[in-house]
Amino acid sequence: MHSKTDVKTLIIKIGSSILSGNDLGLNSARIASLVYHIAKLKQTIPNIVIVSSGAVASGFKLLGFPSRPKDIVDKQASAAVGQARLIWTYEQAFAQYNINVAQVLLTKDDLSNRKRYLHARSALKRLLELGVIPIINENDTIIVDELKYIESFGDNDNLGALVAGIVDGDLLLILSDVDGLYTADPSKDKNAEIIHKVEYINDDIMDSAGGSISSVGTGGMKSKIQAAKKALEAGCEVAIIRGMEPENIEKFFKEDNIGTYFYQSVSSIKKRKFWIGYAAIPKGAVIIDNGADNALLNNKSLLAKGIININGKFQAGAVVSIINNNREIARGKIRYSSADLLKIMGKASSEIYDILGYKISDEVIHKDDLLLI
Repeated sequence: MHSKTDVKTLIIKIGSSILSGNDLGLNSARIASLVYHIAKLKQTIPNIVIVSSGAVASGFKLLGFPSRPKDIVDKQASAAVGQARLIWTYEQAFAQYNINVAQVLLTKDDLSNRKRYLHARSALKRLLELGVIPIINENDTIIVDELKYIESFGDNDNLGALVAGIVDGDLLLILSDVDGLYTADPSKDKNAEIIHKVEYINDDIMDSAGGSISSVGTGGMKSKIQAAKKALEAGCEVAIIRGMEPENIEKFFKEDNIGTYFYQSVSSIKKRKFWIGYAAIPKGAVIIDNGADNALLNNKSLLAKGIININGKFQAGAVVSIINNNREIARGKIRYSSADLLKIMGKASSEIYDILGYKISDEVIHKDDLLLI
């Protein structure tokens, strides 16, 4: 486990419920307090990135909506207006401490493209070198995230995990409207106890995660645990703390009983595998049998013999989902097109050349191009 004093690159994810006031607009006083404590942290932590929700929550009141709109187009309009107000509020607050900020709006499609992913990495790294705090949000004006559109991050918890991987983060600090992860839903179970440290994210930990109690945001505790798992695989430790009291940001680095701390217990994965597993958008799916599933779990490559069906049309080099028993178990970069896979699935590797007239490799997906999820 890293020492908290060793953190050099910190990602702070701030949810909509933290940024909103009682009138469901921006809570300027709380934002000012958040910025004050973040500015103090920057005196000892050189690289800080903020992943901020709040565009829709900031904008819908400005447009005259009485509550967060349900219509997708109204949400997009609210995000467009609200993002401008949100970044202006951050800019004014950080200016008091002579800290420059940068607005970065991303979509899943941006990061799914390997070249653009690397360009985003270079740009963010350079901003950090220049002492700037990048403020990142999903481009909600063009993304239909509430419909679970495939090209959405789903919520900013998962975006925070991806950003942690992009910038080689040491710690992802998720500010929530609850104190951390509990053994049960504290609003329903008076005996629920907070879990201060988590070494392994297993089924019991996932079962402890309840739904969102906020009408403002979209990410519940389960999404935060999923994000923690991704960030840990990138080598970035994670903490979930209550952000309603901004002083908790500093307290976390000084005390052991603030929030829930997820620390690294296994080796991090290679950056390329992280991109394959979590940033790239799958172009299709290969359905595998139980034997192939067991092979992948034992760090083996995927062979044509273990494939029983194909979903979608894709070219060689695409990232695809790997499914067994109706459950996605992995993602990988495929070496054969869907058309060719339909010809060789279920066949031995020794038969590939005779069937196709060429052979790239014995492996359909090499283990170095595959990530279990």
